Amino acid sequence: MTPTQPEQTQPKKLWGGRFAEATDGLVELFNASVGFDQRLAEQDIRGSLAHVAMLGSVGILDDTEVVQITDGLNDVLADIRAGNFEWRLDREDVHMNVEAALRDRIGPVAGKLHTARSRNDQVAVDFRLFTKEAALDLADKTRALRGVMLSEAEKHLQEEVILPGYTHLQVAQPILLAHWFMAYVAMLERDEGRFRDAAERMDESPLGSSALAGTPWPIDRHTVAQALGFARPTANSLDGVGSRDFALEFLSACAILSAHLSRLSEELILYSTFEFGFITLPDSHTTGSSIMPQKKNPDVSELARGKAGRVFGNLMGLLTVVKGTPLAYNKDLQEDKEGVFDSYDTLSIVLRLYADMIPKTVWHAEKTKAAAARGYSTATDVADYLARQGVPFREAHEVVGGLVGLASRSGRQLWELTDAELKAAHPLLNAEVAQNLTVEESVKDRASYGGTAPERVREAVAAARQKLED
Repeated sequence: MTPTQPEQTQPKKLWGGRFAEATDGLVELFNASVGFDQRLAEQDIRGSLAHVAMLGSVGILDDTEVVQITDGLNDVLADIRAGNFEWRLDREDVHMNVEAALRDRIGPVAGKLHTARSRNDQVAVDFRLFTKEAALDLADKTRALRGVMLSEAEKHLQEEVILPGYTHLQVAQPILLAHWFMAYVAMLERDEGRFRDAAERMDESPLGSSALAGTPWPIDRHTVAQALGFARPTANSLDGVGSRDFALEFLSACAILSAHLSRLSEELILYSTFEFGFITLPDSHTTGSSIMPQKKNPDVSELARGKAGRVFGNLMGLLTVVKGTPLAYNKDLQEDKEGVFDSYDTLSIVLRLYADMIPKTVWHAEKTKAAAARGYSTATDVADYLARQGVPFREAHEVVGGLVGLASRSGRQLWELTDAELKAAHPLLNAEVAQNLTVEESVKDRASYGGTAPERVREAVAAARQKLED
């Protein structure tokens, strides 16, 4: 909601006792954060409710004052939720807007709410609450996509669908399509773990750090932390109000997840082209061209790939902001929120879109198998065959390299070479050996732990399913 600026003479600021001159209008606009930090209203009022309850419990406020302030905060929250709250630019930020609205409702007693706290620890606790909740939400959404990818692996494993594996975007060796899906399952498992780890490390309440040095009031920070769902209060007041590494860690986890989703996007875009023809993306998640009626564009994947850039930028932006800020709080830290909000919003929708789109994507098994057989993808198997017969691998590698050169110059595959050509390259080779080195046999032969052999992939799928259900 766009904040308004009252037309009447600028009212006195809640912090304005020292100032004899009104804030310049352009400074007012430049300084205000209410246009974006109003998003923290729920967290701000939750923090205030916990704070006022604690002030009452330790005897700083009497019961009547606690009830007045609590009821007033709940009324303000109800107005915000109903969309009936006027966000005002002259009140700068979410905290001043809420406190001023509370004062308008219940009078001067509202000023007692700010006893034993500062906007510095107030914004720090609001932002930690939001970022912790955002991290756990993205962890859940990442887990959901991980489950989708695992289900796809299970589905395609039943038919042992074969896909070409690539290095340098050149056909390298055949793999199971299920093995490809399981690679992304592994990435997403680590992504989920990063969000949960980050949430655990940020599970500390800075409220009670006050401006930077703590407070002389006899507050109970542990009770407030517990009331807000934190594991403990921050141990150092300077660190509590002046550090934003929790936001950096969140943005780092977002950036790594975005990189993984961008890689997935790139593969899906390539595989959906006419040249590859491996997949057909669902109509529900593609778009058409305004001029070319035949087009079916992979816009979801292209946008997911493109939006990774802005998520990376949000991380770099905040790193650049905090690198030169001395302890404790500086106004620079007002720049910490928009990037976190944007990265959270971006990934929330990308994860949901992919969880919907992937199961509707059709894989063309005949095309993927045919592509896996091209590009001399079983050449390493020929070299391995010779090595198992006692030929040093480097010698076997050179022999097979020569055969690939021969085949490529004549436009043939290895199994199309004649018996005489194979024996001329090495006496242990013949047409029967070449014919038996199929893509199916190549896949089955790679039975090392973590490999693409069907039994290994089945084990990996079972283990991943167990992890997901734990």
